[in-house]
Amino acid sequence: MTTTLNTLALDFGAESGRAILGQFDGQRLALTDVHRFPNGPVRLPDGLHWDVLRLWTEIKTGLAKTVREQGQTIASIGIDTWGVDFALLDRQGALIGNPYHYRDGRTDGMVEAVLQRVPREEVFAQTGIQFMQLNTLYQLYAMAVQQSPALAMAETFLPIPDLFNYWLTGVKAGEFSHVTTTQCYDPRRQTWAWPLLQALDIPTHIFPPIVAPGTVRGPLLSHVAEETGAQGVQVVAPACHDTGCAVVAVPAQRPGFAWISSGTWSILGVEVAEPIITADSLRYNFTNEGGAGNTFRFSKNIMGLWLVQECRRWWAAHGQALSYTELTQMAAAARPFTCVVDPDHDDFLKPGDMPARLQAFAARTGQAVPESKGEIVRSALESIALKYRTVLEKAEEMLGQRLDPIHIVGGGTQNQLLSQFTADATGRPVLTGPIEATAMGNCLLQAMALGQLNSLWEARAVVRNSTEVLTFEPGPRAGWDAAYARFLELQP
Repeated sequence: MTTTLNTLALDFGAESGRAILGQFDGQRLALTDVHRFPNGPVRLPDGLHWDVLRLWTEIKTGLAKTVREQGQTIASIGIDTWGVDFALLDRQGALIGNPYHYRDGRTDGMVEAVLQRVPREEVFAQTGIQFMQLNTLYQLYAMAVQQSPALAMAETFLPIPDLFNYWLTGVKAGEFSHVTTTQCYDPRRQTWAWPLLQALDIPTHIFPPIVAPGTVRGPLLSHVAEETGAQGVQVVAPACHDTGCAVVAVPAQRPGFAWISSGTWSILGVEVAEPIITADSLRYNFTNEGGAGNTFRFSKNIMGLWLVQECRRWWAAHGQALSYTELTQMAAAARPFTCVVDPDHDDFLKPGDMPARLQAFAARTGQAVPESKGEIVRSALESIALKYRTVLEKAEEMLGQRLDPIHIVGGGTQNQLLSQFTADATGRPVLTGPIEATAMGNCLLQAMALGQLNSLWEARAVVRNSTEVLTFEPGPRAGWDAAYARFLELQP
């Protein structure tokens, strides 16, 4: 008789969160939605924050629903979240304020300010992480420059998922995959980047010990177990960075593939055994983030479906509520290649009137201005696909090999128009699925931590057994090649 392993994945994205029950029978992993909830920034007078107390309540609600409504006994729980953001605790372990959101404006100009003190080459040599103003390093430096009382009184720094792990278990530690997103970690020395932190006057005593993905953090604290009814549950650190979990669930059969984790952000990369910290990876602003199974994700962050999400939010706020399906249908019917934009341009980083920003970018760069909602959304999707091509070509140049096929996982796979655009723009077959890659990878890493799976490739075989994979073949290239030439002219 086969015993089923029940695990609970708490997956927090930048737009929503979910508690998903994973049931693993040794061959297949079945996922059941238990609890879903919105997530997003909260604007206060001092800036953008995350409402972590509400998110903590959602964790406990997910646990309670699993036990009481689903009637399931679970072996473990694992939490993953977006990267870079963090909490500060005082010497008694109490939270010091609501953590800031990575799109908060306090990091404006901080990349340049850091590089005035430490050369770009040195920062990259110590961290191997791409330069983005939202990185933890620049958030901390902004606090140091502004003489933040919170930073002055902080005793412990914890990445967001590790804050929740601490509240679940009472154990303070940072999980490797999330720690590597901070630009405060040295992947070659396998410790915090102490010389860099000291050079920037960031207090070093606050940084916790680091644990590997798949580490059992301990049992639930008794009061959490009593409140939720979840007795005998272990807390596992999966890859606590959501992308780290998602890549585990890529249904690949062999090395040499490219992957895209598609959602609010798109992250395109390849799995490697060692960080690639070279003059070229610095020049192309690639990143080396930690993965499960002693791997690194050599990749680049791309402003993904955020462009469409923010257009949709803006239109809804002004009385024109449309579903993603409706917007995609309008985009499919619109004229192609009205304009191209660089999704990663600073104009598009912060919340606001995204349709107007896309139109202004087109006008400023001498292109036709998209007028209809369909044209605006299509231009955004085409531009994302073209950005994928640039990043893919640079990755292949540095690796000296062709990456084929492209696996797309995550919520963005539901936009089949973008998947087809990706195949067309890159000239590569695109395989999509699973949608819930992050939750699936989270559950599989819990299974590995509990001794039910032995390797990433065993986990990926389970993914292939458990999910439908769609294939998109590339179409005619002429229009895409012409648009790509225009796109390259926009690159800095």
